[in-house]
Amino acid sequence: MKKVITLMLAASGLMSFAGSALSNSACDKPRNNFDDMYCLSKVYQEADVELNKNYKKLMDKLDANGKTALKAGQIDWIKTRNNNCSRHEGDNFLVDLNCATQTTIQRAQFLQDRYRECISAGCQNSKLAQ
Repeated sequence: MKKVITLMLAASGLMSFAGSALSNSACDKPRNNFDDMYCLSKVYQEADVELNKNYKKLMDKLDANGKTALKAGQIDWIKTRNNNCSRHEGDNFLVDLNCATQTTIQRAQFLQDRYRECISAGCQNSKLAQ
């Protein structure tokens, strides 16, 4: 586990350096795979921020049973995302960043939809464990 964390921190530092040389408009026409990775990682990070905001917003509206159901659904979603979007190959841990980004965007939308239901028609706990 330490090895993966170390690699992630090293990649983060490299991406910060690349970001200073790569403007946001360059994401429209990336020059190489590393530019693609940098741009997609920015989209993933924003999707993750949105997902966490939506989760907290929804959690604040739920009763105890709803909170339990949402937490269980979120844990299942994380497992599914990890199984579908990452894998180990020997000592390497590989992440399909496009898969992770799209999956996170979809989950953020799911949470936003459940929040919208809560504030309009009432929370529907039966939908939360998805």
